[in-house]
Amino acid sequence: MSGPSDDQLGFAPDHDSAVPYMQRTRDYYAAIGYTTPYRWAHYVDAPFQPLKKPLAQSRVTIVTTAAQYDPIKGDQGPGAAYNGSAKFYQVYDGDTSKQHDLRISHIGYDRKHTSATDSGTWFPLPQLLKAKASGRVGEVAPRFFGAPTNRSHRVTIDVDAPDILARCLADQVDAAVIVPNCPVCHQTSALVARHLEANGIATVVMGCAKDIVEYAAAPRFLFSDFPLGNSAGKPHDLESQALTLELALRLLESAPGARTTMQSPLRWSEDASWKLDYNNISQMSPEELARRRAEFDKQKEIARGNRAA
Repeated sequence: MSGPSDDQLGFAPDHDSAVPYMQRTRDYYAAIGYTTPYRWAHYVDAPFQPLKKPLAQSRVTIVTTAAQYDPIKGDQGPGAAYNGSAKFYQVYDGDTSKQHDLRISHIGYDRKHTSATDSGTWFPLPQLLKAKASGRVGEVAPRFFGAPTNRSHRVTIDVDAPDILARCLADQVDAAVIVPNCPVCHQTSALVARHLEANGIATVVMGCAKDIVEYAAAPRFLFSDFPLGNSAGKPHDLESQALTLELALRLLESAPGARTTMQSPLRWSEDASWKLDYNNISQMSPEELARRRAEFDKQKEIARGNRAA
């Protein structure tokens, strides 16, 4: 006699869980011919810096993996194909009192389920400014910072994270909201968060790749179960973006210790089948894999030339 069905028990489908980005990435690159598995950053403990003053008296900045738009670097608009020319390799900063055109064409966000038409989903400066206006945070730091999406752990740990820390200290930052987009972005963000926390600055990573951020042991993590590219909320949904930032701020205030994860209650959609698509080789033909290998090789050459320049 069979037991009750999943429907009778109210179970969700097996795939309606956090997307396994690390395994998907390993399988994907092996399938297109790169046989050396990528070593994801892995720690079992984390530094932790409680807020030194109430959030309403704290100076908060943003660290983003989005790139500044440069019209000479090809298509970076909504729906653009992966654009290696738009990558950046040094930390940059921007004036938080001004508007900025930041884009994500240079990284591997979920292009099937994300149109990239609303920068509010990856750059929450407008929401942070609203939080300042309402008194939720004391100040928005004078600058935000761009973190390069670097596959080299050593460069992130020894070069980029210390650079961001120095700029944060110069701006007397108390806390940083860190917003990744692609799989490697999430690793970069966790490593930057660890470095800032070890040096006295509280952080929260807002992201969509739960496995990567927790594997690298970020001190605080707000997990939104959305397609990559939407760490700061749903596109063209200001209520979603406001709630997502508010949850991150609550986590800054309330995390009891290192490696605290909070999951947003928001769902991308009732149909969770989008989780089956990203870099899932079981859904790709040999011809598609060959095409992707050729495109990846092409983009690597572009990036190599840009880095050399």
